[in-house]
Amino acid sequence: MLIAQLSDPHVTTGPLATEPVAGLHRALGRVLALRPRPDCVVITGDLVDQGRPDEYAALREVIGRFPLPVHLAAGHHDDRESLLDAFGGTPWLGGGFSAYYHVDHPNATVVVLDSLAPGSDGGGRLGEEQLGWLDGVLAGRSEAPAVVCLHHPPAAVGIPLADAIGLADGEALAEVIGRHPHVVRVVAGHLHRPVTMGFAGTVLTVAPSTWKQSTLTMSADDQLGWVAEPTGFLLHLLDQGGCVTHLVQVSHAAGLTVGY
Repeated sequence: MLIAQLSDPHVTTGPLATEPVAGLHRALGRVLALRPRPDCVVITGDLVDQGRPDEYAALREVIGRFPLPVHLAAGHHDDRESLLDAFGGTPWLGGGFSAYYHVDHPNATVVVLDSLAPGSDGGGRLGEEQLGWLDGVLAGRSEAPAVVCLHHPPAAVGIPLADAIGLADGEALAEVIGRHPHVVRVVAGHLHRPVTMGFAGTVLTVAPSTWKQSTLTMSADDQLGWVAEPTGFLLHLLDQGGCVTHLVQVSHAAGLTVGY
């Protein structure tokens, strides 16, 4: 099974809308040009920039005609109520009315978590109820590989200013993941740059943004900023032997893109 992981498109409307919307559209076009085509796309949060209903309407315009299944995750720039109003009951949220859900594909389980914590400074939290739900979902289909998707990385990545607004209950998530060896990837966004590390007996991958990338600021004394690095996404190849992840560049690459 092939899963394309896009992240942090920050779709918006108005005078500043062109670049983030075009970035997401280009990335989706690059996904469609891959051979074989991925089985689905996961977008790991910060779907829109301000959480406004008009931004979710714009997002729906971009993904509405996309021919592959798309699974949406909430990020800290999202608004849960507006997200559910726009996409609740649709395949983009697994057919349900919750921002956390799972989709049983024939060859893998895709689990999408909701780490949005309103009122925080940008950090995330899952909570005991959602973690208990995750434990049950993973136990219910242990014969198939599982990919767990969320916005906030659940472990420190060595970027102090970003680590300060990571997932508050990452250790609790690690306890759950550690009980289920068929979890072949935990995938996240939030950082606007690619990162790979071990986590809870599996591998955590963080996808770059389809809009713009952040600096590699490894000193707490320096300020995070934006850099003109390539946009891109991650491509996860799952089989019975595990999972292999490839970085696919978009904005600075000569790779084919197609319309939809």
